[in-house]
Amino acid sequence: MTAPALLEHRFADTLPELSLDWQAATVSAPTALALDEDLAAELGLDPDWLRSPAGLRFLVGNELPDGARPVAQGYAGHQFGGYSPRLGDGRALLLGEIAAPDGTLRDVHLKGSGRTPFSRGGDGWATAGPMLREHLMATAMFALGVPTTRSLAVTGTGQQVARESLLAGAVLTRMASSHLRIGTFQYAAALVAGEHAPADLLGRLTRHAIDRHYPQLAEADRPALALLQAVCDAQARLVAQWMSLGFVHGVLNTDNVLISGETIDYGPCAFTDTFDPSSVFSSIDEGGRYAFGHQPGITQWNLARFAEALLPSVDENIDTAVELASEVINTFPATYDDAYAGHLARKLGLDAVDRPLVKDLIELMQAETADITLLFGDLTRVAGGEVGRFADRPAYTQWLGRWLAHHPDPCVMAAANPVYIPRNHLVQEALDAAITGDLEPFNRMLQVVREPFTARVGFEDYTKPAPQDFGDYVTFCGT
Repeated sequence: MTAPALLEHRFADTLPELSLDWQAATVSAPTALALDEDLAAELGLDPDWLRSPAGLRFLVGNELPDGARPVAQGYAGHQFGGYSPRLGDGRALLLGEIAAPDGTLRDVHLKGSGRTPFSRGGDGWATAGPMLREHLMATAMFALGVPTTRSLAVTGTGQQVARESLLAGAVLTRMASSHLRIGTFQYAAALVAGEHAPADLLGRLTRHAIDRHYPQLAEADRPALALLQAVCDAQARLVAQWMSLGFVHGVLNTDNVLISGETIDYGPCAFTDTFDPSSVFSSIDEGGRYAFGHQPGITQWNLARFAEALLPSVDENIDTAVELASEVINTFPATYDDAYAGHLARKLGLDAVDRPLVKDLIELMQAETADITLLFGDLTRVAGGEVGRFADRPAYTQWLGRWLAHHPDPCVMAAANPVYIPRNHLVQEALDAAITGDLEPFNRMLQVVREPFTARVGFEDYTKPAPQDFGDYVTFCGT
């Protein structure tokens, strides 16, 4: 297969109230900046065709299969705690859904494809640096085994975009199992409550979400409640995995929380170099709302907003609906704790979770501001019989003895503890070079993060922490 023969439009057809038909802005000189050939193969797309003029026009939304129906999606969201009733795809476009050879359905979505009716004064463009960051981080997270949206390509537009200075424009082509968000349900609930949409909209949206992501719930007695529970569980597992790796999302607004449980929007994200719950990298998170250690709690808060949107579909009696939904939301902490403890048990090579042991290690990591990746890599070597860098540090001596008494499995640890993560100083170096036209450091880093669990000769610098003069790292959304 070369070009996609068909782009389906199930979302647009099923939920016309939640989108607007729209077209991507014309790009005069598209050029390939990054392409995930493995993902292309999964989708049945020919990488050589994607690099061709026709393929590049497809990747920016300028040349689509007959019958395609691109739309800008509408959604609301709580942004840093404040509710915005109408957000939507202000610089993005859902081209449609593509059926992969294995039968799975994936959204084909653009970011940086021009203004839409949801733009709210923005110019609709994206620049190469932030889009390459999204490509790199999505690639790394997928390789680390974290549920995530994926970047098929970053395509230069040949246009200059005005930010603090003129920067090269680019379009990200993103794939997801869907782009249904908590904010999608908030938007639908508000439309129904304001009598701007038919009363059955929330029910149709709920059924559509279940069909796309949780088909086993189709016959549930209370589909909306069952969906709420499934999403709570998926988000608890997702954030537990983030926390075990030191990942800081940076902008956990409700419009950035997917119903599927996939990570989306890698704008201001980063991996923390040290275990510090107060770690914040995003330039706009001045109050630390989305700090590393706040992620589980803020995710539960976001899920409570999801529950509020679903209440009319949970039960006709509002008091009953609130009681049932609250019971589900209150399951989040235990589900998260179990998932996080399970990740830590695997990272420690244990068959069963020793909660006091895990708790004491977390306290040690925080007190010692440990580099999460280096610490667990060192423990993996200790489990294999080597002498570790931390073995002589008094703070760890007693804990190491307790842990080794469990006879940890170094093979289990090697499969759970990455050698490489996208370290902030290296990410920045790669992006700084890329925006000047030198993609070699970026491509080399992609090569590293694609195989994060395998140590390779020649990549030793990618395991080292940032130099002392690197300073406080700040990330930006790129808008």
